[in-house]
Amino acid sequence: MQHIVVDPVTRIEGHLRVELTVDEASGRVTDALSSGTAWRGLELIMQGRDPRDAWAYIQRICGVCTTAHALAGLRAVEDALNIKIPKNANFIRNIMAASLTVQDHIVHFYHLQALDWVSPMAALSADPAATARVAASLAETYKVPSASVGTAYSSTPKDFPAATPDYFRTVQKKLRTIVESGQLGIFSAQWWEHPDYSLLPPEVHLMAVCHYLEMLDKQRELVTPHVIFGGKNPHPHYVMGGMPCSISLRDGNSPINAARLAEVEKAIDLGRCLVAKYHLPDALAMASAYVKAGYLDGAGLSGERVMAFGSFPEEPFLNTKEGGFFNNLLIRTNGVVEKFSRGVQIADVHNVSAEDLSDPEYFGESVGHAWYEYQGAEVLHPWDGQTKPHFTGPKDGTDTDWRALNEQGKYSWVKTPKWKGKLCEVGPLARYIVVYTKARQQLLTDMTWAEKMMVDQVDYVSTVLGKRPEEWMPSMVGRTVTRALDAQLNAEIARYFFDSLVANIRIGDTQVANMERWDPATWPKKARGVGLYEAPRGALSHWVTIDGGKIETYQCIVPTTWNACPRDDKAGRGAYEAAMMQTRVKNPRQPLEILKVIRSFDPCMACATHMYNPQGEELRIVTTDPFRGSTVEEADSNGRK
Repeated sequence: MQHIVVDPVTRIEGHLRVELTVDEASGRVTDALSSGTAWRGLELIMQGRDPRDAWAYIQRICGVCTTAHALAGLRAVEDALNIKIPKNANFIRNIMAASLTVQDHIVHFYHLQALDWVSPMAALSADPAATARVAASLAETYKVPSASVGTAYSSTPKDFPAATPDYFRTVQKKLRTIVESGQLGIFSAQWWEHPDYSLLPPEVHLMAVCHYLEMLDKQRELVTPHVIFGGKNPHPHYVMGGMPCSISLRDGNSPINAARLAEVEKAIDLGRCLVAKYHLPDALAMASAYVKAGYLDGAGLSGERVMAFGSFPEEPFLNTKEGGFFNNLLIRTNGVVEKFSRGVQIADVHNVSAEDLSDPEYFGESVGHAWYEYQGAEVLHPWDGQTKPHFTGPKDGTDTDWRALNEQGKYSWVKTPKWKGKLCEVGPLARYIVVYTKARQQLLTDMTWAEKMMVDQVDYVSTVLGKRPEEWMPSMVGRTVTRALDAQLNAEIARYFFDSLVANIRIGDTQVANMERWDPATWPKKARGVGLYEAPRGALSHWVTIDGGKIETYQCIVPTTWNACPRDDKAGRGAYEAAMMQTRVKNPRQPLEILKVIRSFDPCMACATHMYNPQGEELRIVTTDPFRGSTVEEADSNGRK
């Protein structure tokens, strides 16, 4: 038996450590732990602050999915204070949310995940002319169905895909120079000799590496809507009650005018092009090779239980906690699907309703294996949540040099959220499983265009892969493919709401904010609210209580909390740990399969941790060394090191 530690897991947002025990003879994982190794205390920072500022503080949780937390925070406060935003604000927020998802998925696939699948070393043996033919063939072969919403591309870029032999030859020459210099830079610190890289032909490796480099440049244009509507990116501006950007199609100095709307349209259509011509063909080419080789492991909880909240309200809504959010969703993913791997027709479907949100029997968090402590309860509803750090150290090692986590005690800064006492997986895969199952069981009446598109996408991929949805979706491959499908879906959603915004402005409606409850004198003394949002990584919820015009408590249950949580003594393992348990490792000294599975979730952990006492004195800085890589400790057959 071998004890494997990967700390930190690189190419993710934040600090993550995984430990696993592997039977070297069979490659079977016999135990797995996932540990978030940093804590920032954002929920404590929120206490005592003005609710109108909540969005600005809480989106600092992350530098990647910033607007996701701003939007969830806004919805929580607006829910508590009974605020309904104008139509234009709803359209603009939806455009920004969809644009974020497109950019986030493209960046994740190419710059965080792709190097688990493709190798610049393998690209050196590719034939550039053959690579050009492969690129053209993939673009024609993998044409995933898209909805007919909005208009055609307004300004399709003419410079891509650059699928010519000369283009691939030029990039290959640059790659060769880098490799021969011995200074791999961004391509360093990887197990390039791992056998999984042989699953793809050299031409696909060269094509994908070229696309990796192209996306480094093009992805930044996708968040232009954040800059125009929100003033900047990352951390765009919002305002409680709507948006801060006034609209005038006649005033050239107005924040939103005809010229700036044209730039938004251009960015949205660029996203539609990049997904259709790069992301989807590349993802399906890689997935096809893995499915052909029989690599459909890493399911985790996806075949057992997934959850989503629903996304993109078509019209402004009032009172999430009383059902307003769920009444007019473009995508009705609000629900939990259990036992999907048994078959789509016999899976169990449970709706998530407003009544569930307030019920502690439905939603809560435990800290049995997390470095926090609760007083008076084992599981707390988020509105009653406590954030009291209680670091106990590792099982083996010191506070600054961990050798082994304490699987019997506390071992992560991530809490363990539960639905009806059970653990769930969230994310794009969960959204697609929920909608597809609801549709096939005829639980969705009058499907929206977006829901129909999702069903058509899944059926198309099932045909391409030659597998039933319940076979290919609950897997590392399924998690990767559905993220690409989600990027395509959100690109069309951005266009849909952009057209809705323009149409509404043309009839003379330019209102972007509702200031009726801006004055704290109009607020109730006590109030509580919840903000729901389907972030790029899955179901996100912010929970706020307000007392005397100030935030009393604030709790965030983020997608990575659901997926990366430590095990629960009653409910079992979280999504990361369960996925590692279901993955075979060919070479314990190079556990690439484990990192592929973990990165398929697109982890978004905390970015750093600084802890202070009430006097403002620094107590401890916890960091992870990016040069430590992974360590392997030998163990005998009894598990002794």
